[in-house]
Amino acid sequence: MTDPSLPRASDHDTAVAKLGDIAAAAGLRRIHMLSWRDLDDVEAGGSEVHASTVARLWAEAGIDVTLRTSYAQGHPPTIVRDGYKVVRRAGRYLIFPRAALWELSGRAGPRDGLVEIWNGMPFFSPLWARGPRIAFLHHVHAEMWHMVLPPNLARFGDALERRVAPPIYRRTRIVTLSSSSKDELVHELGFRPERVDVVPPGIDPLYSPAGEKAAHPLVLAVGRLVPVKRYDVLIDVLARLRARHPTLEAVIAGEGYERLALEERVRDHDAAGWLRLPGRVTGDELLALYRRAWVLASASAREGWNMSITEAAACGTPAVVTDIVGHRDAVAAGRSGLLAEGAEGLAEGLDRVLGDGELRRRLGAGALEHAARFTWEATAAGTLTALASEALRRRR
Repeated sequence: MTDPSLPRASDHDTAVAKLGDIAAAAGLRRIHMLSWRDLDDVEAGGSEVHASTVARLWAEAGIDVTLRTSYAQGHPPTIVRDGYKVVRRAGRYLIFPRAALWELSGRAGPRDGLVEIWNGMPFFSPLWARGPRIAFLHHVHAEMWHMVLPPNLARFGDALERRVAPPIYRRTRIVTLSSSSKDELVHELGFRPERVDVVPPGIDPLYSPAGEKAAHPLVLAVGRLVPVKRYDVLIDVLARLRARHPTLEAVIAGEGYERLALEERVRDHDAAGWLRLPGRVTGDELLALYRRAWVLASASAREGWNMSITEAAACGTPAVVTDIVGHRDAVAAGRSGLLAEGAEGLAEGLDRVLGDGELRRRLGAGALEHAARFTWEATAAGTLTALASEALRRRR
């Protein structure tokens, strides 16, 4: 778990100074990060927000940070964003060998530490990287492979994740988002518990309560429109709830390749008048939705955390979500929201929260309390501490 002595307070300057101290003590002046996608990618999600925010805070602390990713459509191959360098070259699949060759050839420049973001397909850094390094693994992908890939490729991805990669990474320090994800990494992939650190994601301070809740029941869901999110299940649940709550409104905010199928499902339920899919929304629009919503919902099958849950919580909005790894930490069950088993449980939980004002107010207060525990400064510090411990171990 994150060391409680690490910066968790709201004093941003003090927290950033602490990051500089951690890096200096371990000799981490230059850090390279490897990620499948960049924040500007059209399919960017929570993993990309996480990487870019950590990189920004490290750069603010005086660390020279370079993030290597695949191409982002319509964007230049090299930019400087928030003080750190982003190099976007190679396609979705070639990024893995090309990033390794880029580092091995020396064209990436010198580094004191390496952070590999293992998002489904690993970069296999233990086979080629020298020096201090860690791997950030948000969660096990498991059934996600079969949701997004043809059968043969899905079996290959699953075998790679479960059987091929774990022995190669056995001596690597792993960082993950939640205690439930750590349990999965230990019990399903066989990682040693002492080599897995839990560092939860933070919440941007702009997410805060303000204004009034919507006049009518408003259910909000946020995320990429992809199979693992199971928005088809959520739409079916919402259509059933509409019969019990006739003024119910719902918004599913996000973009993705499942849009057409989901729009068709909305039409099948004759729900277009009260269930909206506005696509990708601006930061201000998302903040307004979080503040106005009565409840945040997720029917997702697999998550490392689901940052929309804690972002909504910081705005005083409770959640009703599936009882899965990641959600079990993002929600304080019974205090900041409800965990549900399957579609029936999700429908029952949403029905309870929408129909009981006192329960909704109690969960909203608990959501604010729960969200107060998470800051991006603490996330950046916890991740840097894991890398620093590897640097100091190698030095010893």
